Amino acid sequence: VPRICFINKMDRVGANFNRTLAMIETRLQANPLPVHLPLGSEEKYQGIIDIVENKAWRFGNKVKEDPVEIAIPEPEQARCVELRQSLIAKLAEHDDDIMVAYLEGHQVSAAELKRALRRVTLANKGVPVICGSALKNMGVQPLLDAIVDYLPSPLEVPPVSAVETKSGETVTRPASDEAPFSALAFKVVTDPFVGRLVYFRVYSGKVKIGSHVYNSTRGRQERIGRLLLMHANHREDVEIADTGAILATLGLKNTFTGDTLCETHKPVLLESIKFPEPVISVAIEPKTRADQDKLGETLQKLTEEDPTFKVTYNEDTGQTIVSGMGELHLEVIVSRLISEFKVGVKVGKPRVAYRETITVPVQVEGKFIRQSGGRGQYGHVNLELEPLARGQGFQFVDATRGGSIPRQYIPPVETGVKEAMETGVLAGYSVVDLKATLIDGSYHEVDSSELAFKMAGSMALRDGVLKAKPVLLEPIMKLEVVAPEQFLGDIIGDLNSRRGHIGKVDTQGDMYVIHCLIPLAESFGYATRLRSITQGRACLLYTSDAADEEDSVDLG
Repeated sequence: VPRICFINKMDRVGANFNRTLAMIETRLQANPLPVHLPLGSEEKYQGIIDIVENKAWRFGNKVKEDPVEIAIPEPEQARCVELRQSLIAKLAEHDDDIMVAYLEGHQVSAAELKRALRRVTLANKGVPVICGSALKNMGVQPLLDAIVDYLPSPLEVPPVSAVETKSGETVTRPASDEAPFSALAFKVVTDPFVGRLVYFRVYSGKVKIGSHVYNSTRGRQERIGRLLLMHANHREDVEIADTGAILATLGLKNTFTGDTLCETHKPVLLESIKFPEPVISVAIEPKTRADQDKLGETLQKLTEEDPTFKVTYNEDTGQTIVSGMGELHLEVIVSRLISEFKVGVKVGKPRVAYRETITVPVQVEGKFIRQSGGRGQYGHVNLELEPLARGQGFQFVDATRGGSIPRQYIPPVETGVKEAMETGVLAGYSVVDLKATLIDGSYHEVDSSELAFKMAGSMALRDGVLKAKPVLLEPIMKLEVVAPEQFLGDIIGDLNSRRGHIGKVDTQGDMYVIHCLIPLAESFGYATRLRSITQGRACLLYTSDAADEEDSVDLG
C-alpha cells in the first residue's frame, strides 16, 4: 500500500525532525523522502519549508487561520538547496526521468519533482515525509495536498476483486458509478443520539436512500436508511452514495464489521477484514444488581462495534472476561461503560483455573453405612485409581464379578466419583486425567440405595486422591516474542523472572523470535511490560490457549 509519513507534534519539547528521519530509515527499514522541513522547532515552531516548491509557509496561532507564504529565511536557504539536491539524487535511484535529468545536470522543476515523487510512492520505493502539529492545525493543509499529489486515486489501482456467491468465481468490480453496487462495512458505532451507525465504503456503483441492498456475508436483505457524511463532530445528510464515497447509514440491523453490501441480483463477496487476536484480558463484574442487568446488553453492543474486543465467560472461575489489544484499549472500553452507558463496573485480574491430578495408582475402600434402627443406608465399594496421560480426562470401568454390587448401583458410584472430582481435594480445583476402576464391594438387601453408593463412591475418591500423591497442575501458555537483537537479553531475563521456559531463538530477517512456555498466572500484563522494555518495538503472539492439556505442568 503506498503511504506518506506525517511527523506530528513538532511544537513539543524534544521534537527532532532529523532524528525521526534517521529512525524511519533504521527502525522501519523505509526510504524516507523529506519534502518539507520544519520552520523552527519546539516552542519556536511556526511553519514549514516546502523544498519541492522552494516556498515557506507560516501558520497562525488560531486553528482556523490560513497559512501565510513567506520568504525562506536566509539561514535555511543553503540547507534547502542541499536537501533538494539530496532528494533528487534519491529519486534518481528509482526513477529514470529524474536519473536522466540528474546525470545531464538539468534543472528539475517542481512539477517534474512532484510527478517523480508520485511514481516512486506508487511503486512503494519511497515514502514522502512531511511535518506539522495537528493539534494546532499546523501542516494539515499541506498534508491534504500531499495526499492528492502523491497517493493513488481509485483509478490508479487495480479494480477490487470479489467472489460471486453463486458460482464461486473471482470477478472484479471497476471503480465506476455504472458498475454493479458493492460496498464494505468497515465500522459499527452505537451513537446514543442517532442509534446504530454503520460506516461503509463504496467500491463500485451507487446507492440511494431507501434502496434495498443484499448483505452477502450474512445472506440477509437490508434497507438503506439515512445516508450521513460524517465531519468529525457533526453530520451532513446526503441523498446518494457513489463510487469512492465513505459514508455512514442508519437502518442496517444485521450488518457488522467486514460485511459486504451489494445488489440483490448480482451478489458478490468482498475480501473481509482480518482482525488480530486480543492479547490482554481482565475480569469485569457489575457493582449492583441493576448494573448486572445492563452489563450483558452493553457488552454485546461494544463487541458489535469492535471486533478486536472479545467477551467470554469462564465456567471454571465464574468470571466474565473481557479481552482487547492492550491496557489502553480496555481502559477506554471501561470508561465508555461508565460514562456513556451508565453501567457501574469493577475491573480486576482474571483468576487462573488450576487442576488437580494423581501421580501413582492406589486401591481404596469407600463405606457409607448409617444403620441405627429402621431403614438405614449401606454402600460399600472398592476402587482402583490410576493416573492417565495428560488430556485423557476421566474414565470409569466396572470390573466387579459375581454380582457383588447389583447393576442398578453401578451408575450412582460413577456419579459420586465425578461429583467428588469437580471440587477436588488439594485446593478445591477439578481433578483431571484419572481412571477409576470399580473392582469390588458389598450391599445390604434392605438398607442399600442409590444415594448410599453415590456417597460411598465420593468418599472413596476423596480418600484415594489423598493417598495417590496428588499434585496441582498449572495452565501454560505457548508464546512467541519477536524483537530486535538489542532487547534480546532484557526479554529473556524478564521471561525467566516470570518462570518462563525458553525453547529456542530463531532469526527472522533483522528480528529474533523467542519461543517460550510461560505460566498463565505470570502472563497477565506481559504485553504492556514487553512494550515498556522494548520501546514498543517487539510484538507478542500467544500460540495456544490457557490450560492447554499437554502444557499443564506439575506444581508439586
